[in-house]
Amino acid sequence: MIREFLYKYYIDPIRYGEAYTLVDTLTYALILVVAVYLLYRGLRRYGIAIDDELVLATLPYVVFGGLLRVVEDTGMITSDLRFLLITPLIFFLIALIAGVALFGGKIAENAGLVSRYSKVYAGVGVAGSLLSGAALVWFGLTETTIALGVLAAILALAAVTSVALWVFLAYVLKWGYVSNLLYKLLIFGHMLDASATSYGIDLHPVHYVEQHVVGGALIDATGTAFSMFLLKFAVIVPAVYVLELYRREGDTGFWHLILLAMIIVGMAPGIRDLTRMVLYV
Repeated sequence: MIREFLYKYYIDPIRYGEAYTLVDTLTYALILVVAVYLLYRGLRRYGIAIDDELVLATLPYVVFGGLLRVVEDTGMITSDLRFLLITPLIFFLIALIAGVALFGGKIAENAGLVSRYSKVYAGVGVAGSLLSGAALVWFGLTETTIALGVLAAILALAAVTSVALWVFLAYVLKWGYVSNLLYKLLIFGHMLDASATSYGIDLHPVHYVEQHVVGGALIDATGTAFSMFLLKFAVIVPAVYVLELYRREGDTGFWHLILLAMIIVGMAPGIRDLTRMVLYV
């Protein structure tokens, strides 16, 4: 019975690319919460400051993960190794690479080999992004297409909606703190996700579908994928408010990690979906 449960909700969805269910969605959400807490304890223990520098140096891994996921989507990898590039396993793979680079960079800094650990840490993420991006460009040029019009349309939609939401928060709600770069990245990451989803389902020639439970239910209920912007609005506005309350209590370390996790949850799938649509895969 336990074996059937594991296969139904965790193993088969990975093997066959099935849509998420409420069970696995809640499970992965719980794993994310626990992972953030354990990461917080680990970084504090090894004396790595949890600040803007750490968050910004981690962003290349968000791009790396999104692009690497599309490498699997293209079918370039045919062996069983491709399962490592499928959600949620790819999160563990990227986390492993990032962890080795992070602590390796810190060791190099302590040894006087580099001035800041973030140069090594971010550098590995940038290298991974460039390699993955190069493989996808090659695939687009040789196997399919590179639709620059799709790229421009989704990025424009993400930019316009990001600015609109930021203006609402900053000037209507008078939340001046949203001028913080990390809040801006949070907003853009989720607007990119909503823009890619909306364009892909309602406008793109390829028939894309929403795999997540809440988003899929909302799209079915409203009849349009552009309703994802309403979902993002309903999530981001209270989230930013609560995050700022927490930041003002003084524990900025945990605030940075929670904010980073929220940026990843929005930006990583946004990058993946955007890239898939540009390549028509």
